[in-house]
Amino acid sequence: MAAKITVGGCLWRRFNWKRTPPRFLLFSVRSAHSTDDMDTVYKQLGLFSLKKKIKDVVLKAEMLAPDALEIEEEEWIKQEETMRYYDLWDDLTKSDEILLKLADCAKAVDSLKDLKYKAEEAKLIMQLGEMDAVDYSLFEQAYDSSLDVNRSLHHYEMSKLLTDQYDAEGACMVIKSASQDTKSQIWTEQVVSMYVKWAEKLGQNARVAEKCSSKNGVVSATIEFEFEFAYGYLLGERGVHRLITGSSSDGVCSASVDIIPLFLRASPDFEVKEEDLIVTYPGNENHMVCIQHIPSGITVKSSGERNRFANRIKALNRLKATLLVIAKEQKYEDVKKINRQVEETRRYVSKGQKMVVDTKTGLEILDLKSVLDGNIGPFLGAHIGMRRSIDPV
Repeated sequence: MAAKITVGGCLWRRFNWKRTPPRFLLFSVRSAHSTDDMDTVYKQLGLFSLKKKIKDVVLKAEMLAPDALEIEEEEWIKQEETMRYYDLWDDLTKSDEILLKLADCAKAVDSLKDLKYKAEEAKLIMQLGEMDAVDYSLFEQAYDSSLDVNRSLHHYEMSKLLTDQYDAEGACMVIKSASQDTKSQIWTEQVVSMYVKWAEKLGQNARVAEKCSSKNGVVSATIEFEFEFAYGYLLGERGVHRLITGSSSDGVCSASVDIIPLFLRASPDFEVKEEDLIVTYPGNENHMVCIQHIPSGITVKSSGERNRFANRIKALNRLKATLLVIAKEQKYEDVKKINRQVEETRRYVSKGQKMVVDTKTGLEILDLKSVLDGNIGPFLGAHIGMRRSIDPV
């Protein structure tokens, strides 16, 4: 038998196929009329915290999404008018810029509309759960929807902050063990795992494109994050990540992390002279290609593709991306003058009070396990905030 339910202006048809909750539960919920009584019931069922998290996310979405959507739609209209009055064949570079901005506006509008829909869905499902005498499965479903809303909100907010030249690109991360000892290689493997888990928590894919392993752990690995704003998110992770397990030098092991843009829309617009390159093919099994840039001394490798030709293209793109980023950071037009310095980024302390200290921002988190489980969002946010605060107005 079906029942018609109207919630939030939407008509839902619900079929009574679910398992009937226990009678004492139905009675306790239906006999509770005030908000305080309902909160008591939620606490008894272990749902109070869950409900609060859902309501907080929905409220944040309801406050942000309408205004943000109005702004993005106005920008979309503005870009359409620009395109209408501009001869796209006059200047192809300018035309590409206009079309790219228009596509970004359209994507932002679609994303915010989807965000509003998901927030309404989470709210509606939660209301249905209450009407069905606190159906726990519906609350779980509402919570899952609220997680999607929270991810979308976070992504949109970050997209407004990440406005530097390459921030919107994907990211290629190269992680290397600082030495050949067992502890460092085990630590490097943990660092690789930390970033893969971070991407999974975002609902994104982190592809370990290349990995050089030993019997103890990882010597080096290359991770490709093929989603927008990955480079902007992860730029602050560049540097040395040091694990401290004791007071002596034997209790310290390190892994270096480098980040370059992974150009998803087009290859990097940068010319490298063939005579400035030394290309070698070490080994025969994995089709590895190694390219050294003679003027700067920078060397890049690629071995994750199926043949040497594809690996050569990928290695060359990585070299171009590296040179572009370093030249931009050091404000050199001549790449022969660049000199990349590696600084300590973070200390992970596993002795005594297990904690993680970010040496660039000063942020401390007293939960080493949580950070290694991929919960690095506070560090990323702190780095982004620091970058914004020192950007020229």
